[in-house]
Amino acid sequence: MINHNGKTYICLLDFAMDFIRGKWKAILLCHLYDEPKRFLELQRITSGISQKVLNENLKELINDELIDKIIYAEIPPKVEYFLTDKGQKLTKIIKEIEEWSISYYSHLDSKCTKSE
Repeated sequence: MINHNGKTYICLLDFAMDFIRGKWKAILLCHLYDEPKRFLELQRITSGISQKVLNENLKELINDELIDKIIYAEIPPKVEYFLTDKGQKLTKIIKEIEEWSISYYSHLDSKCTKSE
């Protein structure tokens, strides 16, 4: 058993999966894979996520050091979210899972297209 930040995990795999557990974290990481995105861009491309849930997930990903943000000194303020090196490595693994799903299950979703 592994204890970290008040949580108990069965093994290191269980611990690692906690970084992407939930409906939105892996999707957000994948959307940040190619380039930084602003808050409203992320909300638009992940249709169905509320501002509150998006904000919570982004904060958790920042706390886990998977993403970071740049705040530009502009009015109105411009904020961009981007993957850290740690986030890039994890997202590569998530992209491989996505490719596996596309290879074997794309027939289930008529909108499913191969990601770039």
